[in-house]
Amino acid sequence: MPGHLDFLQSVKNMDFSYKNVSFLVVFLTAAYFFLLSCADPTEGFTNVPLTQENFEIQRPYDIPLEERYSFLNGTHRLWVYANDKPHDPNSHTQPRTEVRIRGLDYYSGVWQFEGHAFVPNGTSGATIVQIHGASHGATTIILRIYNGDMRYYSGQVVATDLYDKWFRVNLIHDVDGGKVTLFLDGVEKFETKDQGPGELHFKCGVYAAPANISYYMESKWRDIKIYKQY
Repeated sequence: MPGHLDFLQSVKNMDFSYKNVSFLVVFLTAAYFFLLSCADPTEGFTNVPLTQENFEIQRPYDIPLEERYSFLNGTHRLWVYANDKPHDPNSHTQPRTEVRIRGLDYYSGVWQFEGHAFVPNGTSGATIVQIHGASHGATTIILRIYNGDMRYYSGQVVATDLYDKWFRVNLIHDVDGGKVTLFLDGVEKFETKDQGPGELHFKCGVYAAPANISYYMESKWRDIKIYKQY
């Protein structure tokens, strides 16, 4: 009988050990994929140097630059009002004040935009970053802020609670693979198919959505960089 009890105890111990090992495997697997999602999105990319000439500021055409844009201590501040004019007298688009990355338009390859963004409470219905150009439509991707949440165009929520804080944006466009990937603060948040190749470039700032917008819209940007994968 004692031998039988010893055998049962050993079986229980084996089962306990098996559960521990199973838990450890699940934990390590989850940790591995979490670390992968938090990997530096710029790894494997080469920084493309930017100069002042690469920063074109698009603003309401009838407003002086300093009334919609400032650059102080490395921070771009861009703001616009819902009743402002478009950036060009011949345009019928919504009002905007945006940084348009000039001189680095691309048609193929893998490109990446990086910048730290800040959106004050109250700004809503504003595109803060986009890839302009596509085979189908005017844009490859638009990311808008609605009531503190970031949405893909006006649809899917990709991040929440972004008001009044700095957050790092990494937007990667694999043109040949037809894919766009968004990282916020180093964590992958969203991935989607693009809209086909075209004459492409990055923009950031504030660009009013067609509807459901606040009267005043603002975003700040610093440490703007462009990367390319060679």
